[in-house]
Amino acid sequence: MTRNRTCVIFGGSGFVGRAIIGQLREMGFRIVVPTRNRELVRGLTVVPEVRVVTADIYDPATLRKLLDDADVAINLVGILNEKGHHRGRGFYTAHRDLTGAIVEACTDAGVPRFLQMSALKASAKNGPSDYLKSKGEAEALVRKAPPGVAWTIFQPSVVFGPEDSFINRFAQLLKLSPVMPLARPIARFAPVYVGDVAEAFCSSIDNAATHGQTYQLCGPRVYSLRELVTYVRDQLGLKRMIVGLPDPLAKLQARIFDFVPGKPLSTDNLRSLMVHSICDSDGLAELGIEATPMEGIVPMYLSREGRAAGYDRMRKSARLGD
Repeated sequence: MTRNRTCVIFGGSGFVGRAIIGQLREMGFRIVVPTRNRELVRGLTVVPEVRVVTADIYDPATLRKLLDDADVAINLVGILNEKGHHRGRGFYTAHRDLTGAIVEACTDAGVPRFLQMSALKASAKNGPSDYLKSKGEAEALVRKAPPGVAWTIFQPSVVFGPEDSFINRFAQLLKLSPVMPLARPIARFAPVYVGDVAEAFCSSIDNAATHGQTYQLCGPRVYSLRELVTYVRDQLGLKRMIVGLPDPLAKLQARIFDFVPGKPLSTDNLRSLMVHSICDSDGLAELGIEATPMEGIVPMYLSREGRAAGYDRMRKSARLGD
């Protein structure tokens, strides 16, 4: 068991970050989680071995100071939508520019290990959306890191688990209306469990074979978007009509939702749906991890029966690794 090493997790207060923190604690790491607002992450401030630091991670001097005594840096920072209407600038700031700054700070501080959360089908050249293009440009910066920074990149499909932003969002939308108009119903996904993603990150830290490698992370089954939404509907016990929209209507829907608080489906989201989020290689298997089926987890946090059978226990486990 690893002891007395420090890992700085950027974006560590999020859904995937909390799962990674749980496994890092079991490995004996001290964990630093930078945040702009401690009040938003109060749950982490009481977790042993976790130090929450108020910091502006977009400031180079602050980054350098945060990484001074770090043995590992993990970058999970990502946004699915920009605030306001910045024509992509928000994506490139959060994904490309911040990643480049973290890599540079790791180099200056002598941090030997860096793990990057990317996205399946990220591509600076071929990504159909600013989200996927900016993730692709961030990957390019990681791959240019000097030899002293051993990096690994992870490209997950949509990640599911307690408090995810995918399954739970559709659950919320299905509760609002008897009809669900669905853009790109034929888009395909291979949802991957947050616990498996966390294991992929943590198991690679001391595995030299993963240095300089990129791993695609997918669950064991591929679903169309219509199949996923139908599954969520059935788990909720709702009677809802799911209507697939042709692309012209989907584009109109996305333009309208661009101006809706929370952006249930933005124009950039729709562009991301133009490519299937499915793996070309089995990164979990390459890392010796057996993929967890969605059917064994989602009912635990969606259905009444599942919640009664142990949702609270599973949520605690996903958050803190207890």
